[in-house]
Amino acid sequence: MRVSNERDSVLHSWCVPSTWQAPTVVGGRGAHLELADGRRVLDMSSLAECSNLGHQHPAVVQAIREQAEQLCFVTAAWGAEPRKALAEALLEKSGFEGGRVFFTLAGADANENAVKFARLARGLPRGRIVARDRSYHGASYAGMALSGDARTSDQVDAEAFGVIRVPAPYAYRCPFGSTDDDSCGRLAADAVGEAIDRAGADTVAAVLMEPNAGTNGIVAPDSYWPALRAATRERGVHLIADEVMSGFGRCGEWFAWQRHGEAGRPDLMTLAKGLTGAHLPLGAVVLSAEVYARLADHMLYTGLTYCGHPLACAAGLAAVRAYEDEQLIERSRRLGATMFAELKAMQALHPVIGDVRGGHGLFAVVELVVDRASRAPLAPWPQSSATLGALLREAMDEGVSLAARGNLLILAPPLVIEETALADALALIDRLLGKHFPTHA
Repeated sequence: MRVSNERDSVLHSWCVPSTWQAPTVVGGRGAHLELADGRRVLDMSSLAECSNLGHQHPAVVQAIREQAEQLCFVTAAWGAEPRKALAEALLEKSGFEGGRVFFTLAGADANENAVKFARLARGLPRGRIVARDRSYHGASYAGMALSGDARTSDQVDAEAFGVIRVPAPYAYRCPFGSTDDDSCGRLAADAVGEAIDRAGADTVAAVLMEPNAGTNGIVAPDSYWPALRAATRERGVHLIADEVMSGFGRCGEWFAWQRHGEAGRPDLMTLAKGLTGAHLPLGAVVLSAEVYARLADHMLYTGLTYCGHPLACAAGLAAVRAYEDEQLIERSRRLGATMFAELKAMQALHPVIGDVRGGHGLFAVVELVVDRASRAPLAPWPQSSATLGALLREAMDEGVSLAARGNLLILAPPLVIEETALADALALIDRLLGKHFPTHA
């Protein structure tokens, strides 16, 4: 009898289908995954940086169970208690009093709808959108157009979609030639303002940016986001914060822009991933009261059959309560600072570490280089090196799942990770870096 493999029936994303192979997950508890072969693996990436609450969080599972017994589904043409309650919770946590929430299925369609709402509110049905190089906003066609992602750029004409691209606030390799983080952040924000001015502010509907965490591995300097907000507000252009990855404690706040206070408040923000802790698919667009007022009396030609699905919203509401009751936002901030300090200590020991970024919460990026002085990458972006691949495989063999992209190690463990497990994983990374990238005299 032939033993089947999931590869024989499922088409998987972000891979060469014929080469896909992965162990089967049969369960999970906290920060660990349980595999079909009996192994228990520590998840140091929250899978796709989305399982912020860990796996099988009991309060979220219970909320899904109770909602399923009461009401599984009604369309958005009808009201649903969990949808209302979750929207109110999101408006309260974001401080968007008088605003509204539009629910989607994931981050990509949240970004698409945020752009649609911004264009409608500006009275520009085909208004231009300023987005940045080396960004990610989804893999739908509109999502690819909005993203500055080298992997998908040849699949869509971003210019035809109305996207204007600007350089990223990548201080380690500053596109403006600055060697100072603060200056690079301000120059990157200035570039957005200049792009709006060249196009004409009356033609630009919105600027769409990630405030912090993203798989692109760029963490903007502290100077960037407030300066960006000032540049867009001065020109009357909406600012959309893509908080799909950075929200719900990942960067030490409910939403990453809140680190800058009112000086960083966007006009709209998009959510997904941590919104339910990945227990069920759900995305959202949160609109300020000002944006809502501009479209309140317009027909909204948008919708998804499952938007605001009661089961997903019940999971989202339970997730919000778990973040709050277990003080996970504060915990992420505290453990993130510890993790960042440990990684910086590793940088002093391992010349292969060119830069360490993040640390505002349980999110950090370790950029690996061939030579620290020249900052030459291990492989051209977005390619990865065979040596880094070997390190990831050995970590998995030792029961720790690490995420990498290109030359970057991306650390984003669940906010519920035990402190001893985090310390052990960091010690393993330290040891494997020394083994696979030995220091040469």
